Amino acid sequence: NYGDTVNIIKEPTISVSSYTRGGQINIQNLADDQLQLVVDQANAFAFKVDDIEERQAHVNWEALATSSGAYALKDSYDENVIAAMVSGAGTTVGSDGSGTDTGFGTSETDPANILANAAKRLHANDVPTDNRWFLGTPEFYEQLGQASAKLMDASVTGDGTSPLRNGSVLNGLVNGFKLYMTNNFAASSTSNYYKVLYGHMSSTATANAIAKTEVVRDPDSFADIVRGLHVFGRKVLRSAALQCRHLLID
Repeated sequence: NYGDTVNIIKEPTISVSSYTRGGQINIQNLADDQLQLVVDQANAFAFKVDDIEERQAHVNWEALATSSGAYALKDSYDENVIAAMVSGAGTTVGSDGSGTDTGFGTSETDPANILANAAKRLHANDVPTDNRWFLGTPEFYEQLGQASAKLMDASVTGDGTSPLRNGSVLNGLVNGFKLYMTNNFAASSTSNYYKVLYGHMSSTATANAIAKTEVVRDPDSFADIVRGLHVFGRKVLRSAALQCRHLLID
């Protein structure tokens, strides 16, 4: 429910010390530190279904609109969480409207090189190699699917034939990343810049629930009011495992 707190046990940091045969081992006490995620965000929808309109419609108007409202809540939730992750990233490469990255088509910003550089940056922060993900825009994946991109080469993907020849995003991993796409990055201040976000599954936590969906009678007309409430919280737990990069489109 809105206002609830989720307690997250923080992963302990283990110390390693040298050991000589017959020597004494230093025993470390584990601290059960906790992080708190507060369910402090909420979105809602509400619409009215007129009795006459519902009777004459050849579809279940209420069910159709409710489904559309649920999708809109999910999309808004996605946008909110992504904005929090961009804000909480431990490293941001370039900046909005003034990044140093050149446009696609150069060796520096070929999609394969961007993914390789992202992997290197996470390696430098000792981020685990499993459960890494990469979130790109449609512009990024447009370049990824073009004939000049290195990822079109089967020698890079490791397959007998490149799975990108059908234009789809890879189902497997590229440079250790599971690839995802979104339209929900906040718009850049200039139209020729956009963002990518990458990191590890441990970087961010979320909690969400549909707190209420209800149908109430409109006191002022012959209609039902349908409304829904979605509550959620999000928190960056490990900023070193979360990075953002601004890219310039030529």
